[in-house]
Amino acid sequence: MAKAEALGGCIVLDASVLLVLFNEELGADEVMKAFSKPCLLSAVNHTEVLTKLLDKGLSPADAATVMTSVELQIVAFDAAQSSDAAWQRGVTQAVGLSSGDRACLALARAKNAVVLTADKPWLQVAKAVGIEIQCIRQGVAL
Repeated sequence: MAKAEALGGCIVLDASVLLVLFNEELGADEVMKAFSKPCLLSAVNHTEVLTKLLDKGLSPADAATVMTSVELQIVAFDAAQSSDAAWQRGVTQAVGLSSGDRACLALARAKNAVVLTADKPWLQVAKAVGIEIQCIRQGVAL
């Protein structure tokens, strides 16, 4: 996390890191450190997190409460991000990134921000997509 903190800018969160935090999994402490900077979440990833919380049995009201327990800005997914996410398909397909993952990357590129994820395979595409990607579980084989 030291690099993101040194940048002084915002951090774009992948849905995976919020799920790590909310499920109190390995790496949750690293996610909490990210909130020392402004954090952004794509509306697409917001949908992913809410869906997973509902799948766990939370009511819509409880899921909304969980989401508001952290300070982050939900950013609308616009046409420019949509196009960018689509163009990324070729360089991200081999490591299995989903449309939601690419929405996160598109937001980071639009905001010139660092991405924080719990999914180690993302590190393989950082150079190709031109975004700094940090993984909270770098030392963990996933």
